[in-house]
Amino acid sequence: MNRQRRDGIDPVARSRARRRALQAVYAMQLSGVDAKNAIAQFAHEQAREPADLVYFEDLVRGVGGHHRELDAALAPFLDRNVEEVDAIERAMLRIAAYELLHRLDVPYRVVIDEALNTVKRFGSEHGHTYVNGVLDRAAAEWRSAEAQGARR
Repeated sequence: MNRQRRDGIDPVARSRARRRALQAVYAMQLSGVDAKNAIAQFAHEQAREPADLVYFEDLVRGVGGHHRELDAALAPFLDRNVEEVDAIERAMLRIAAYELLHRLDVPYRVVIDEALNTVKRFGSEHGHTYVNGVLDRAAAEWRSAEAQGARR
């Protein structure tokens, strides 16, 4: 069965790419490994459970290359320093911020929904609530035209 949409995007493969990116960004945060090595560490997962590898690599490289910019952009929406946010939630916030700011081809609602589902799977019991609050406010500012159009 072909899961691809008309635009050629396989939503299941994209979800797997985000989950794998979360694991890679989490590893980068804990070990200090760079994006290239984090991508290599998770390449073995591709044979077992195919994901959108191009998207996975874009997310990991994007967060790796822009993490200071992403942290600064997220700061007004956080109630604490970004380094004090739980490591899983911090990794997901960085990935979602990258998507919201740099992947304008992905609707903001998809970014938020995918982030929440991923944090529910890997994060703390109520981590998704925190992530939802931060991303809702960030998306309303960063993608205001899109958010306002969705409300109409």
